[in-house]
Amino acid sequence: MVSPNKERGQSLVELAVSLMILLMLLTGAVEFGLALFQYVAIRDAAQEGAVYGSINPTDADGIRWRARSTANDVVTLADGDVDVAINGAPCEGSTGGASNSIEVTVRFDHPITYPFVETMIGTGVITLHASAANTILSPSCTAP
Repeated sequence: MVSPNKERGQSLVELAVSLMILLMLLTGAVEFGLALFQYVAIRDAAQEGAVYGSINPTDADGIRWRARSTANDVVTLADGDVDVAINGAPCEGSTGGASNSIEVTVRFDHPITYPFVETMIGTGVITLHASAANTILSPSCTAP
């Protein structure tokens, strides 16, 4: 017959092993949720920059500032984290049959806080990218 003290010790060991597994799963879920939250923030920042750029396509500094300030509550972006590209001419209309558009791309390095992941994947960050494109709505193109 097994004594009650040994059974209590066995239960404590089982709890310790199970608790470690549950804590690792919980930490992973929190890490994923934080990375997803930051991705949504930079995606919204890219969209805001593209909307502003569709009205002011030549104001690249203003587009970058608009994107950075939109994401500022969640992540801190530098000027180099926001790229602005104009497809066609920087005015309303089309070039070569394609509508003139603006594309804003935002990049952010999410630092990984989950234990042991850095040693497994070889890096301590996950690079998040988000981009948004919009048709240029103004100013009107002048006829040549």
